[in-house]
Amino acid sequence: MDKTVIDKRPGSGAGRGGFRQAQAWLHTWCGLWFSWLLYAVFLTGTLAVFQEAIGHWMTPEHHAEEAAHAAEQAATEAAGLASSRGQRLAWGAAFMEKYHQGAEMWEIWPTDAKGGGDLKVYWFDQKRQYADAELDTRTGEPLDKDHHGAMRATMGGEHFVHFHYELHAGQAGLWVVGVAGMAMLVALISGVVTHKRIFQDFFTFRARKGQRSWLDAHNAVAVLTLPFQLMIAYTGIAISALTFMPAGIWSQYGTAPHDRQTFAAELAEPGKPARSGEAMAVPDLESFAARGQALIGQPVRAVVVDHPGDAAARVGIYGWNSDADADKRLSPNTGMAMFSAASGELLQLRMPGKAEGGGASLAQSVMGGLHMVKFGGWPMKWLYFVCGLAGTAMMATGAILFVVKRRSKHMGEFGSATAAVYRLIEGLNVAAIAGLAVACIGYLWANRLLPLELPQRAQWELGVLFGLWLAALLHGLLRAPAKAWLEQMALLAALCLLLPVLNALTVGDHWPAQLLRGDWESAGVELGAWAFGLAAVWACRVLWRRRALVAGKAESSTANKVQVGA
Repeated sequence: MDKTVIDKRPGSGAGRGGFRQAQAWLHTWCGLWFSWLLYAVFLTGTLAVFQEAIGHWMTPEHHAEEAAHAAEQAATEAAGLASSRGQRLAWGAAFMEKYHQGAEMWEIWPTDAKGGGDLKVYWFDQKRQYADAELDTRTGEPLDKDHHGAMRATMGGEHFVHFHYELHAGQAGLWVVGVAGMAMLVALISGVVTHKRIFQDFFTFRARKGQRSWLDAHNAVAVLTLPFQLMIAYTGIAISALTFMPAGIWSQYGTAPHDRQTFAAELAEPGKPARSGEAMAVPDLESFAARGQALIGQPVRAVVVDHPGDAAARVGIYGWNSDADADKRLSPNTGMAMFSAASGELLQLRMPGKAEGGGASLAQSVMGGLHMVKFGGWPMKWLYFVCGLAGTAMMATGAILFVVKRRSKHMGEFGSATAAVYRLIEGLNVAAIAGLAVACIGYLWANRLLPLELPQRAQWELGVLFGLWLAALLHGLLRAPAKAWLEQMALLAALCLLLPVLNALTVGDHWPAQLLRGDWESAGVELGAWAFGLAAVWACRVLWRRRALVAGKAESSTANKVQVGA
């Protein structure tokens, strides 16, 4: 958003020209070096808003089975043969008693929010990882893992979530994204300080003016969603604050891995007693579920038994958040009532939207709800999606504007290598912006084209994505920038527009049928791909016209030189 005239004298930059000049330098260079990473984080984060819909589209084998299962359950309930919540809880407890008696925790999800649905149980395995099983709602017997039909191995929409916050690189990736988030805050604030007419220029757009048009576009999308961008950057850092600032944990618990596990357990489960060593049968869980539901005012989502089979056992009742709840509260926390299994005494009560640990824990929960759009339902998801696209465009236009301004009027910042550095930046722009978009839609193509029986299939899908991204980088560096932009945008348009055709050919499904059966998630993915494809077609048209215009000017200049020479 920088409009300040740059001082081109030797030594110009952060140290010359006063405060606003320093902020302009900071905004320009901080924005550039992190714009490629931030573009990737914003694009994948925007797609992650609809991670469930993308995951639904990427597991087509389940659709028919799930519909048949839902119809079977509806028929069972209509015939009055549905099992009660109490019966389901008893079946869940019996399964855990038989197969996982020594588990540290039993977690039973008896019904959905309407009192029907599947019966699922969870526990921690020997590696303290969540394990699960689904039980038959008519007999309580365990069901096979593929009872809904074989599902293709895929990360689905979860890929975009993991890439968004840790780049599939674990703790190291989380730190890299955190540093990028700090850089984004610096760039946003320095951009506001630098810009003299921030709101006036929001209403100004001059088309086909080269650098001026890119600056107007950058200003418009930045100012339009500035509060959103600030909120997303700040909350993204805040929800990982304990990772970025662990000194408080180290001072109280120590630095060993098990010390952090102790802290996490005490934070998530305050007041959890140690095992007493005295055996006690797990009591009837329905009585606790009924009391908990009355206290928290929500249907029962899960019944959790800590230290099952021990006299110190606790029974926790957790509620379901409804759409109405999401409209009223920023915190996604559900209600919770914790009881002593031995005496039935109420040990702890958390009302919906509240948090254990006081204001700090509640603030952390609200930050998470704000960042991950855990409130407001579908209208808020669409608002986040549109604002996320605007933020993505802000990163892209900023990176392109940098090159457009300095393509022929750079300041020799890198000495004799300056031209080569700016050529490298142009190639990185192509790969980071158009190339990543191609890689993301290529990820969906891989989901349909890779063999279902392929070992490590989910990793192969990711391999296709990163392979396409690497190919886009090489293409952007080897081809002339104008040709690279046009060719990658044309490929993006083709992949997006042909995605519904690919789906029809590979699984026999298409968006009109999806709309007729009410499968809005699958239809939304394909119609969304069309929307992105049409946008890419428009970009190709603009690039083609610009290329033709430049070629025409070059021919005219050559003709004039010939005439002068004659």
